This record gives sequence, C-alpha cells and structure tokens, in this order.
Amino acid sequence: MEASREKTIVKTSIVGIVANVFLAGFKAVIGLMTNSIAIVLDAVNNVSDAGSSLITIVGTKLAGREPDKKHPFGYGRIEYLSAMIISVIVLYAGITSLVESVKQIIHPETPDYSAVAVVVKILLGRYVKGVGVKVNSDSLINSGEDATLDSIISASTLIAAGIFLLFHISLEAWLGAIISVVIIKSGIEMLRDTISRILGERNDAELAKAIHDTVMSFPDVQGAYDLVLNNYGPDKWNGSIHIEVPDTYSADRLDQLIREITMKVLREHRVILTAVGVYSVNTTDEEVIQAKRQVEAIVLAHEHVRQMHGFYLLKDQKTMRFDIVISFDANDRRAVYTEVVADVQKAFPDYELQVAMDTDFTEE
Repeated sequence: MEASREKTIVKTSIVGIVANVFLAGFKAVIGLMTNSIAIVLDAVNNVSDAGSSLITIVGTKLAGREPDKKHPFGYGRIEYLSAMIISVIVLYAGITSLVESVKQIIHPETPDYSAVAVVVKILLGRYVKGVGVKVNSDSLINSGEDATLDSIISASTLIAAGIFLLFHISLEAWLGAIISVVIIKSGIEMLRDTISRILGERNDAELAKAIHDTVMSFPDVQGAYDLVLNNYGPDKWNGSIHIEVPDTYSADRLDQLIREITMKVLREHRVILTAVGVYSVNTTDEEVIQAKRQVEAIVLAHEHVRQMHGFYLLKDQKTMRFDIVISFDANDRRAVYTEVVADVQKAFPDYELQVAMDTDFTEE
C-alpha cells in the first residue's frame, strides 16, 4: 500500500512537471514573439511550479527510506518538510506578485494574457489537489493549491484584459494586488498547517475512536484510556494505550491478551502500539467496588473533569490510586486537580491518595 501511494504521488508530480514545462515553453514563445517581458516572467513562474513538483518527488522518495540506527522511526516526516518548502514558494510568489502589481498601479501597462494557460492551470490544480487529498500528501495538496491560485491570477488578468479592450479601463494591477494578498494568506496558512504537524498535533479523533473501539471489543477489557498517537509522516503512526482488566488475570493470560490487541490494531488501523499499559480492576471485594463508585461520583462532580480511570484500592496498606483527565478548557488545570484530591481526601481521610493528572489527547 505504501509503495502504491508513493507511485501515485510521483506519477501526479510528473504530470505537474510536464504541464508546467509545456506552459513555460508556450508562454516563452508568445512572450518573445510579442516582446512581452510580463509573459516571459510568467513562463519562469511555471518553471518554479515544475520545481515544486520535483521537490514533492524528492521528498516522497526520501520519506520512503527504511528506518535505520539514526532514525529508527523512519523518514516519513520529510514529506512535511517538502510541503513546507512548497508553502514558502507559494508565499514568495504571492509577495512577488504583490510587488509587481503595485508597480503596475504606479506605472500602468497594457494587459495581455493567454486563455490556454488559465484552462490548463485550473485543470492541473484540481487534479493535483484531488490526488493529494486522496493519498494524504500535503506536498501535492500545496502544489495543487499553488496551481489553482495561479489559474485565478491568470483568469483575473484575462478578465482585466477584456475590460480594458471594451472600456479602456485598466484593472489588472488592482486585481493582481487583491489576489496577491489572497495568495500570501494561503501561503501563510499552508506554512502554519505544516509546522503544526511537525510540532505534533492532537490525536486524530476518528482514528483514536476506532482504535478505542477495537481495544474494547476484547471481552475482558473493561476500559481503554490514555491513548497517545505519535505521527512519523502521513499515515505512519506509533502509539500507546492503557487497558483495564480484572485483577484475577494471570501474567501469561495478560501477555496473550496484549499481543492479540497489538496485532488487531496493527491489522485494522495500521498503528503500531509500542506499549500497552495495564490497570487492574478490583472485581471480588464489594467494599472496594462501592468505594470506587463513591470516588467516581466525587471526581466527576467537578466541571472540567472529563474522566476517571485506573482506580485501585489496597485496604491493608490504606492506599488509593486513580487517574483523572482534566479538560484544557479549565482556566487552571492544576487548581482543579488540587480541589478534586482535597474532596476525595475529605471523604477518605484515612487513605493515602496517589492521583495522576492525565490529558485527553483527542480533546477538541
């Protein structure tokens, strides 16, 4: 599947290169024949667009390298770097276009352009972006967005040329300035999104729910919590999770369960669970079960507490442990934690509390 994805990205990028080289040659001929520097410079812009497709190919190939000692999690994040480079190119193109538009506002020129370039760029942009979404490639999506923005500029220039011919009113520079601002905005958004992925975003909500449901499908799993997903490139995930199982489970039975969970998650979701932690659940002592219900009621009475799990009580040692998940919406998560612990301690003054503050990595 990974090889098929790489082939699709490379094939689409080659289509982009061919189309942009064709446009560059076409514009260069027209520009030289009409002695239009603007069209010749636009031909150079198409060469840079072809360069973006080349960057996508190189980035995809490098990202597909096998893990090694230096990078044991692979090179998948290189795709994000190539997407970042393309974002910078789009941003640069927008700034350059804005500068040229301002120059034309100050020193107006007769607008001229070719409808052929507009049509080709629109089709190319839709095709490349569509494939990018399908195979989850930020580089292709950004390249397609770049082509679409170029087509908008070209179309606006063509419309401006028509207005000029009919009414002798030159709007090309003003339209160019407005659209340049749109391109700059798009470039900033592309760059922001790519940097966000490199920094590490919250868990994909749909993927997290699907993994949770898979883990909970095992009859003896009474709860699944603390799912953490680490992204090492598009569709490349490692993760860890905690499960609650009865405290009567033997070590060999638990080992078999964890192995089965790991294999099923990998098979169904292509996520490698590098660790499966275990919370044991009291199942035989009714007094402990009642204590859990009482503590849960106290904890969940607090507004920003999303969840309680990992509860375990040792009567002989007078210790009680559990984890609480506190929402990021709380103004002071630590203050909420302190209040929860204080309320539980008030209800169980003879017990030593071991309470961990957890985070929900899927919270929106």
